[in-house]
Amino acid sequence: MIAMPRQARLDSPGTLHHVIIRGIEKKKIVDDEDDRSDFVARMGELAKGTETAIYAWSLMTNHAHILLKSGVKGLSHFMGRLLTGYAITYNHRHRRHGHLFQNRYKSIVCDEDAYFQELVRYIHLNPLRAGIVESMSGLDSYPWSGHSVIMGHRKRVWQDRNYVLSWFGKREGDAKKAYHEYVKEGIEEGRRDDLVGGGLIRTLGGWSQVLSLRKNQDKVFGDERILGSGEFVERIIGEADNKIKCQISINERRMNAEKRIHEICEKEGINTEELKGGSRRGGVSQIRARLAIDLVENYGLTLAEAGRQLGVTTAAISKIFIRNKDKLR
Repeated sequence: MIAMPRQARLDSPGTLHHVIIRGIEKKKIVDDEDDRSDFVARMGELAKGTETAIYAWSLMTNHAHILLKSGVKGLSHFMGRLLTGYAITYNHRHRRHGHLFQNRYKSIVCDEDAYFQELVRYIHLNPLRAGIVESMSGLDSYPWSGHSVIMGHRKRVWQDRNYVLSWFGKREGDAKKAYHEYVKEGIEEGRRDDLVGGGLIRTLGGWSQVLSLRKNQDKVFGDERILGSGEFVERIIGEADNKIKCQISINERRMNAEKRIHEICEKEGINTEELKGGSRRGGVSQIRARLAIDLVENYGLTLAEAGRQLGVTTAAISKIFIRNKDKLR
């Protein structure tokens, strides 16, 4: 059998990744509560130190899942420090030698607008699917998953709880309730192989459909490192192939977006509260639509981020793009 070369990682700062870490030969990566505490503490400290946003995570016995947005130094820097530091401590504590993890953790670049909520749910349901906890109430208080943080039962300041809840509502109480119900609804789905990469191949449901489209000369793209639509896969691969190194951090993009919003509001004679409050007075909705397109097309925000900046839902931003699709070509 001919060995296939490893594919390069897609590692631009500010990219959403679903990271899967596995023990070598499917062996344990944690033995006890001290190991779990050490792993989670390291992850949190590194997240703060590298400006890595962590949204969801589950630490299992022989593997772990993390949904994160990479910081200014990229994913490899964060993961290298996390896994190396933890493995050294683990080996010392348990008087063992050699590799603890598989040589390459798996990282899947994800289309945030399409998959963020599903990935949070999938990752946080891991302990329940594995039988570590027996019910949603057990999961709510389980300490080794980010779900208990979202529910407010545990406090981990490094986990971006507010960002996750913002996908489910504007008020914390309503958002928690909606989030909890959404996670509960995912129990019956079981294992979701479609959420572990494959780009368009996963999105369309398999190679047969991809090949069918190609026979019709439709341009389609698939890549096992990416979870998203064909257009998303094409864009991500294009960025990697062009070796775009100078990426603006998500925090800087948000700051630039806020400045742009204030600039346009001042120019148009409206206040930002009115813009973000859903007002349609005197063409405010048209201004909001122009800004939405500007923030996504020119400032690099996702649809969800643009919605949060403008005080509307992701669906509302999506509708703006649909209504203006002819202008965007």
